[in-house]
Amino acid sequence: MLDIPLWKRLIIWSVCAAGLLMALPNLFYDRVERHNDARAQVAAAGGAATPAQAEAIAGWPSVLPSRLVNLGLDLRGGAHLLAEVHVAEVHAARMDALWPELRDALVREREAVGPVRRLAAPGGTLRVQIGRPEGMARALEIARALVRPVISLTGIGASDYEVRAEGDVLVMALSEAERAAMDDRTMQQSLEIIRRRIDEVGTREPTIMRQGADRILIQVPGVGSAAELKALIGTTAQLTFHPVVRQTADPATVPGPGNRLLPAADQRGLFYVIEAVPVVTGEELVDAQPSFDQNNRPAVSFRFNPSGARKFGDYTAQNIGQPFAIVLDDEVISAPVIQSHIPGGSGIITGRFTVEEATRLAVLLRAGALPAGMTFLEERTIGPELGADSVRAGRIASVVAMAGVVLFMIAAYGWFGVMATMALGLNVALIFALLSAIGATLTLPGIAGIVLTIGMAVDANVLVFERIREELRTARGPARAIELGYEKALSAIIDANVTTFITATILFALGSGPVRGFAITLGLGILTSVFTAVFVTRLIVVTWFEWWRPKTITV
Repeated sequence: MLDIPLWKRLIIWSVCAAGLLMALPNLFYDRVERHNDARAQVAAAGGAATPAQAEAIAGWPSVLPSRLVNLGLDLRGGAHLLAEVHVAEVHAARMDALWPELRDALVREREAVGPVRRLAAPGGTLRVQIGRPEGMARALEIARALVRPVISLTGIGASDYEVRAEGDVLVMALSEAERAAMDDRTMQQSLEIIRRRIDEVGTREPTIMRQGADRILIQVPGVGSAAELKALIGTTAQLTFHPVVRQTADPATVPGPGNRLLPAADQRGLFYVIEAVPVVTGEELVDAQPSFDQNNRPAVSFRFNPSGARKFGDYTAQNIGQPFAIVLDDEVISAPVIQSHIPGGSGIITGRFTVEEATRLAVLLRAGALPAGMTFLEERTIGPELGADSVRAGRIASVVAMAGVVLFMIAAYGWFGVMATMALGLNVALIFALLSAIGATLTLPGIAGIVLTIGMAVDANVLVFERIREELRTARGPARAIELGYEKALSAIIDANVTTFITATILFALGSGPVRGFAITLGLGILTSVFTAVFVTRLIVVTWFEWWRPKTITV
């Protein structure tokens, strides 16, 4: 009557063994973490390991799983930022880019529209005064030829510009559909660039998500301070290469038409007059890596794509002996003299860098420029000591909860309570195994979900054991009582856990941050507790009964 097929027993024990094996690395967290970090660093360096990295890799057997439960910001310490993206800047830049195209098109029809002049206008709007008001119809026709469909799922059928006349002024403005599409693209691009910059630094499982229309939440465990994170994220990293007109020490120098006056980054009081139009831009950069120059000083080597390489090579071939300004964020970080033709599109940026500064500059150049500026509305730094206190408090809460449940189960159900607590231990191991497998981040609310799961995990066993007690009172044999206990309690177990799982799913779908962390651990705990109660505990009880064959049992 209590027969469980061999194949089913093998599957149950295999799942338990795999869960224990997957959860094992979390018992040696620091050692496994050093092992994983060293392996990632060696892979990034091309396979060459330092003695310290080799020692860290050897600290954990490679044949064992090495995936860990990621610790969240409140458990590990780190930085929290809330940034507002200036999406209006992108609107203004779009109209600035449109003006030369519209101007050239109008100039070609000068006889019809007369001279044109751009007027001041708010961001996202272009106002052009034409010299001949009677030619406004032709001007509108020219402007409408520049209108294109909106490229977005929500703007199907709409145009990107609205064109109208106000007296002798031609007005082109971004349509609402195009503004929404641009805002969405700007936010998505900002999210991706921030994620690439943070991932390049090697932090673990950052939380980077959009909040509202124009805000981004950034939480990075393991970062020393919010200021350090701001320095990494807030830099625009706009790299350009310009011809140098001359050097000067006078900050009031008038650069002249088509030129710009920029300060030197590493020499106070030195300024460069450069041509405003760059030869090559950072958009054509495909790689940047920290390196050392011929004097063994930290530098950054870079490489262009084919288009940038051709322009860079042509310019250096035609301007040997002339200085060439490398500009980063409106500062001349280096102005080397072109010694020879530089084919291939590769070069090196030298300056008074430290190793850390060269590494960070390479990261910023690889990640690219942010599409718009940002204002940091909120910043917090959580120290690792506070995170360690949270981990310690969570561990104590879990141990107390486990001990309370174990004592109650043994006191209430005797040997059956002991078997239930064995399954409870497997249940906790399976939770950590699943968290490790899916790469979830454990937060303090997540620990609360685990503690709640520990209390809920024995509910199914209580239902089964109470049902077995009732069946024993009807003078049925112990084998039949155990079998009926599991059969008749199954519907109540499924009903209780399904309703709780639905609640966890709703919390995950509608919540964010800590609420989601709680929902994930609660949902996974429900799945594992049902598995251990319905299958693992039953298999333990059946195995015990088959081994001892008691004539009577006491629950």
